[in-house]
Amino acid sequence: MIEIQAKDKISPQLVLVIALFITCLVASNIVAVKIADIFGHFLPAAIIIFPVSYIIGDILTEVYGYSRARQVIWLGFFCNLLAVGAFWIGGLLPSAPFWEDQVAYETILGSTPRLLFASFIAYLIGELSNAAVLTKVKVWTSGRWLWIRTITSTIVGQGLDSAVFITVAFSGVIAGFDLIDLVLTQWVIKVLYEIGATPITYLVVGYLKRVEGNDYYDNGENLNPLPSLR
Repeated sequence: MIEIQAKDKISPQLVLVIALFITCLVASNIVAVKIADIFGHFLPAAIIIFPVSYIIGDILTEVYGYSRARQVIWLGFFCNLLAVGAFWIGGLLPSAPFWEDQVAYETILGSTPRLLFASFIAYLIGELSNAAVLTKVKVWTSGRWLWIRTITSTIVGQGLDSAVFITVAFSGVIAGFDLIDLVLTQWVIKVLYEIGATPITYLVVGYLKRVEGNDYYDNGENLNPLPSLR
């Protein structure tokens, strides 16, 4: 086992991982406006990309540690908030006389306050829980069985994400049984996504550990979800 010595170093590989994480997050919120029919279940189209953010979150936590993953999760939150703010301001700007797509713009890039609140809260709870569970399971298993901690953390993180988002966004709008079905369907698909991507996760984690010279263990790490400025 190689313990990281320079915890705060920023490598090109880490920059790439962070960029991919934030891109997946912002893209998810844009494509989520479309409701897709997946084998008879109606789901946001973000189901094709949002689970990737959890896979990248697993890689961040596994290779760089909980503290770094927490920083990136909060960075993603503020980047997403910036994007949403830009969409909102763009929608308020007066349209050119020849531009006739204001309604389409608002349909795709506009979101109700309730949906935004549900999305932001679910994201933070899910991603931070995912990172914390992976951190603890890695210590408990002495770094063995990567697949156990990635899948376990996804079950917890994605379960909380799905439950919080669907409940906050659609309670009172969708009937109780349909609400539960929507939560369970999203949860199962996201976990299956993680399981299917396990071989890729192994390859990426192995590559990054070799290149970075890291196999970080969060022994005694403070799992406080609030961002650290250090």
